[in-house]
Amino acid sequence: MPKFNKELDNELFSEAIKFERSKITVAVFSYNEGPAKLQLTRQNKNADGEWSFTKLGRLSKDELGGIMPLIEKAKEHL
Repeated sequence: MPKFNKELDNELFSEAIKFERSKITVAVFSYNEGPAKLQLTRQNKNADGEWSFTKLGRLSKDELGGIMPLIEKAKEHL
């Protein structure tokens, strides 16, 4: 299987929403002209105020409500 090549990963949409201690990004990517796919990522703010990636895991009701409009926007790019 060939290795992942970032140059072939085309970002079609990306928008993030910030919460108290985290930020969730909703994005759509197409790899090597393939089908567009939805990606959800979470970043947490560390003690120094810097963002670091972490597992998305479970969503609170507020988080879900916050990303639903972004998912609707992202659907237009799928």
